[in-house]
Amino acid sequence: MIKISPSEITPEHVFLSRRKFLAGAGALTAAAALTACATPRPAAPPAAENAGPKPTFQELPEALGHTEPFASTDQDELGDPLNAYEEITTYNNYYEFSTDKQAVAELSANFTTLPWTIEVTGLCAKPTTFDIEDIVKEYPQEERIYRLRCVEAWSMVIPWVGFPVGALLKAVEPTAEAKFVKFTSVNRPEEMPGISSYGFLDWPYVEGLRIDEAMNDLAIFATGIYGKPLLPANGAPVRLVVPWKYGFKSIKGIVKVELVDTMPESTWMKSAPNEYGFYANVNPEVNHPRWSQASERRIGELGRRDTLPFNGYADEVAALYDGLDLRANF
Repeated sequence: MIKISPSEITPEHVFLSRRKFLAGAGALTAAAALTACATPRPAAPPAAENAGPKPTFQELPEALGHTEPFASTDQDELGDPLNAYEEITTYNNYYEFSTDKQAVAELSANFTTLPWTIEVTGLCAKPTTFDIEDIVKEYPQEERIYRLRCVEAWSMVIPWVGFPVGALLKAVEPTAEAKFVKFTSVNRPEEMPGISSYGFLDWPYVEGLRIDEAMNDLAIFATGIYGKPLLPANGAPVRLVVPWKYGFKSIKGIVKVELVDTMPESTWMKSAPNEYGFYANVNPEVNHPRWSQASERRIGELGRRDTLPFNGYADEVAALYDGLDLRANF
């Protein structure tokens, strides 16, 4: 079995900062859980008596209205089994809360997700601020079973619920000058302890896509998992999912979407431009500077599997990059 140390799956300056923090807290053992080869141990959910009141949607469509985790099938189109709801909701990269994947669920449990609005603005004819409850009712919510491939070389298969990004963009009528879409996350240090603790990233979290990428039908705004509304640990109440790109592109807790004419500088590009590029398409032939991307660990499995170009979605998206050198444009 290939062994990968924590410093090999995380930007070096991030890893060193994290190690110092963990040592000061007397929690060095948590670092081992961050390795790409680690088998996750689902964190216990917070005790009900310690959890504060949770605001809930007033009305849910059928796709989000299941009382227990639900998916229409138990595998993706390649025949790979879905990851369990517990795995998906207790093993998360969400640095606004913690760099420890297994701490995020508890630290985010009482995060306020309602009321929530998303401002869509910039180079468009009809800039609009959308209420998340209106979005959930007005845009048909559907199941999308996608593979998630993290840049750290682990992966999952997730039954998302959501709707195409293009549907929301079309509603605001982008102008001809709009070439890119910039996404911005919520910035609430009073509820998100990682914002104050980790100075190696600039907040709020920012990501971007070319407009043709955002308009591709595979790109969705996710509002749920397993037939239930997203939990805060997974980016509630709305996040981006772009399944042919590494997971850090799928920004969580979105509050602003801007149509712009120049390429946005994303958070990881700004933090480590030599390691994280704008496109971040899954490509087994282009290694991260400090580890291979040729294989991945599927969470819940013991072995490793080959990484697929574009995470297995080449037929749907490869044409977007005709003429672009994908080895030079990570």
